[in-house]
Amino acid sequence: MAQHYLLSSGSNTISAIEVARMSDDEAFDLFCKLRWGGREVVCCPRCGLWHKAYWISTRRQWRCRGCGHTFSVTSGTIFANRKKPLQTYLFSLVEFVNSVKGLPALQLCRNSDMKSYGSNFALLHKIRKVLWATRDTSLLENTVDMDGTYVHTCRRKENKKVDRVDQRLRENENPDKCCVIVAREHYSDEEKAANFWCRGAKRTVVTVAKRENPADVLRFAHDTVKTGACIHTDESHAYKPLKGDYVLETVSHKHEYCSDEGVTNNQAESYFSRFKRFYYGQVHKMSSKYLLGYAQEVAFREDNRRTSNREQFCDLLSRCLSGVDLKCVDDEWQAFWQDMEAVSDSADECCKDADLLQTLQTQMHGMRSCSLSPSSRYVC
Repeated sequence: MAQHYLLSSGSNTISAIEVARMSDDEAFDLFCKLRWGGREVVCCPRCGLWHKAYWISTRRQWRCRGCGHTFSVTSGTIFANRKKPLQTYLFSLVEFVNSVKGLPALQLCRNSDMKSYGSNFALLHKIRKVLWATRDTSLLENTVDMDGTYVHTCRRKENKKVDRVDQRLRENENPDKCCVIVAREHYSDEEKAANFWCRGAKRTVVTVAKRENPADVLRFAHDTVKTGACIHTDESHAYKPLKGDYVLETVSHKHEYCSDEGVTNNQAESYFSRFKRFYYGQVHKMSSKYLLGYAQEVAFREDNRRTSNREQFCDLLSRCLSGVDLKCVDDEWQAFWQDMEAVSDSADECCKDADLLQTLQTQMHGMRSCSLSPSSRYVC
């Protein structure tokens, strides 16, 4: 029997200790190499000019000869306005890559020197935003497995049995209930013959919908799967409209997991297996607001399951430093704690005790005052 890939020496080629021991120059050179290919010729994040900019050695910054903008190696990336040294962010990326079942923010707090839960939570979601912004958007071909799974399906049961309701009824279901729909492309026969490790799914695409319904499924398929491709699904009625544009083959899970003709959607189920381990075993709680980011993270891990952790690390850092439009990332996460205003509004509705509400507002005001203190210094 062949050795599992994760047990091979080629799968584990970088460690958190190796990154933590990097000097300032080594970390800086790594950032420059993966962003621009080196520190000699750089690209101004404001005007986009590639040239040999004026180097300010005392601040490790450049000044653009075209527009006069002063920038650093992290300007215009998710690491802009950082407070920590570069090694801290490299360490966090290695931890993210090595945590094959997902990395909760609390665990990253304990492992890194960035002890604020909010900072680690925001950093992880910035990474997930980058994974979504830099995903491969080309259409899936060959054979595609498609399926959906629900999260936030149940509410907490009432203490008294007489107060409990039948949660199977539509009117009693959790209002936060959502469906994660996945499509996974198989390797072609030629790829399987050329490489032994080309087994299972090659690429994963995800989306989030309120329900697994025909309209959302058809829209998702048109956006992600090439017309005429073969799609494997279960017997759900939501996939019946795919017959018009695709070769639809179904397997009845009431009787079997794989039909005699080889029809199965096990690759979609494989994705959900990792996703549920991430959900139940790591983060424990997924807000519907960030559910797509969590789903995309699991898709990244599935697609890179046979890639060495060093390659994953370099790929992830390159994406974080890429020139894609990350304005939405900055707008949402750069002032993360200002989002506490929304928490205050919900607290007004939920807290009946006036003293408790006043205490909560006082604490939040103190957090904002501390976070916006003029003494805070940022590294641009």
